[in-house]
Amino acid sequence: MREALARSPITGLPSRAAKSATAFHALKHDIMMGELAPGVSLVELELAARFGCSQGTVREALLQLQEEGLVIRQGHRGTQVSGCTVDEAIEMFRVRQQIECNGVARAVARKSRSLIPDLRSLVDAMLAAARADDELRLASLDRDFHRRIFRDADLPALDPILHRCLVHNHRFKISRSGAARDLAATAARHWPIIDAIERGDVSAASKTLHHHIATIVDFGPTVFPDAEQ
Repeated sequence: MREALARSPITGLPSRAAKSATAFHALKHDIMMGELAPGVSLVELELAARFGCSQGTVREALLQLQEEGLVIRQGHRGTQVSGCTVDEAIEMFRVRQQIECNGVARAVARKSRSLIPDLRSLVDAMLAAARADDELRLASLDRDFHRRIFRDADLPALDPILHRCLVHNHRFKISRSGAARDLAATAARHWPIIDAIERGDVSAASKTLHHHIATIVDFGPTVFPDAEQ
């Protein structure tokens, strides 16, 4: 019994993984909301003191942020918050549009029984986040919505690319929001996508999704010439 107790983990103390997740989500929040501006240096020693963990734990969080393209790690130069430029945003919107609109056609043709209930549940959760005025939570659920559709396309190697595009699309959109946005309207924009998928209408699903992506931010006709802004 004494030996078993000695081997048991100490409860009540956050694990290294939990501390790394806490640091990751806190830093991601600050970057997405513009509280950490592009080019700001992220010093591991300072972050370790802030989050009460080791530098190794902070490094794990920074590597996750790097995978999402939110920071740039450059060896001896350290880690900086990545840029959020119009040029990159445009290209990521274009890449996203191609991946998702091709993917939704596959998803409609082979949609799982759980797809529509899952999508409806995610929109309900988005509306709850909107009522709570939690824009970052809404953006996270928005990404989950689009990735849930793409899961049924069965193209898993493209999912990380789509995820990065979604993260940067939301970061760019939030950074360009001068005034308060109608978050409930943002959530409700997803209902027509669900309706088209539920009907099994491949053409309507692709067109609705294309319009949804093209009108997230008004880039004008040079980026999405066939979208009604």
